Amino acid sequence: MIPEESNPGLERVKFSLRATGLPPEPDRPLRSGVHSRGYLPHVKREGASYFVTFRLIDSLPREVLLRFEQEHAEAIRQLEGNAPSEVLGEIHRDLRRKIERHLDQGAGACHLRRPEIADMISEALRHFHGRHYLLDDWVVMPNHIHLILWPMPNFTLSEILRSRKRHTARQANLLLGRTGQPFWQRESYDHWIRDEAEKSRIRRYIRMNPVKAGLCQNPEDWRWSSAAQAS
Repeated sequence: MIPEESNPGLERVKFSLRATGLPPEPDRPLRSGVHSRGYLPHVKREGASYFVTFRLIDSLPREVLLRFEQEHAEAIRQLEGNAPSEVLGEIHRDLRRKIERHLDQGAGACHLRRPEIADMISEALRHFHGRHYLLDDWVVMPNHIHLILWPMPNFTLSEILRSRKRHTARQANLLLGRTGQPFWQRESYDHWIRDEAEKSRIRRYIRMNPVKAGLCQNPEDWRWSSAAQAS
């Protein structure tokens, strides 16, 4: 693990929060503020909804992620002074787009293409809806998952993700006829959603992801998604 004091991603997010008038809150890092579980920084806001992505272990090699992060850090470094939040937001979105384009190419074994695994994960995502969290739009792609969720009181995002990833990894390995092998990448991408306009954009992105990846013609045609469940 990269120490927090030398983590350029963490410092970059703290700079971004200062520039947008949202200072970090260090006192309860799993509920609010900025913390790190490795290279990627994670911003928490108690009471917020989050856009979350988990990726399979072989879907985004660390060297690819580090290259994207270095390009992201250089773009931030070239900004002079307090850059407008719109500029910072576009730089952050560019990083996300690079990662998503890589994932949509179908890198790795793509175990989530197997219907029995995708069915199991879809059920696991819905299992604690209304008890531990409120699940909004979601989609299971061949090598990653996107979802929007709101942690209910007394449950943190970190606890929820750890529970769902641990359970689905164990069940997927059983379906694959193996035990104890890594299934998900340790790091998840989580982004706290600032407002309803941003949530609407992310909802559209999640619903259209299978279409843009060439997996189906219409969002509701992709069986492992909130769009199909709502149709």
